[in-house]
Amino acid sequence: MNETEFAVLVEKTRETLQRVAEQFAPAVFASSLAAEDMVLTDMILRDKLDIGIFTLETGRLHAETLGVLDRIKDTYGYEVALYRPQPEAVDGYVRQNGLNAFYDSVELRKECCRIRKVEPLNRALQGQRAWVTGQRRAQSATRAELHVQEHDEAHGMEKFNPLADWSEEDVWHYIRSKGVPYNPLHDRGYPSIGCEPCTRAIQPGEDVRAGRWWWEQPESKECGLHVVDGKLVRIKSAATV
Repeated sequence: MNETEFAVLVEKTRETLQRVAEQFAPAVFASSLAAEDMVLTDMILRDKLDIGIFTLETGRLHAETLGVLDRIKDTYGYEVALYRPQPEAVDGYVRQNGLNAFYDSVELRKECCRIRKVEPLNRALQGQRAWVTGQRRAQSATRAELHVQEHDEAHGMEKFNPLADWSEEDVWHYIRSKGVPYNPLHDRGYPSIGCEPCTRAIQPGEDVRAGRWWWEQPESKECGLHVVDGKLVRIKSAATV
């Protein structure tokens, strides 16, 4: 992609975010603090868009990931909202199954994700008309049919994936050309970053999400944020853009 094509891609993404802010308020951006999410954070805050930004502080994140929160505050003067799991739910899971029971089965892993991520997400989305994610089609097989705009029936609102068309190269070209802060784990072989015990660096040639829940089969590798009733749901497209 040449610079002209890249500029068009960036402008198209900015227009999507502007449309979310203008036509779907109140709206929020669910940031994992990864590279893709820093691109959207930069666009939202540079353009002063009325889109709130939050992250799910699961209690098991890398120190480097939490450090991104300070870098956002230092760079943009913005404090990302934090949503944490219910302490009693975490305590009950650990008491019944053990701290790292997610290694034992897909069911126990998904239950941990439900407690630490899905339930807090549901709270974060209450009262919103739309939410934004940093998902890209090229990230994994489970996201191959991703659309820029989808109707999220589970939450009763519109869902936007403004970077659906972006490649990993596009993401890093934006970050480096704009001087956007990012998680230093990306420089250590972590293209996709989740909770510390569930994320490893990848090897050359591996899928970008190979380091997430690496002990599972590829088709199960979603945390539940984009899953309904335990199954991956491809939300019906509401637009062809």
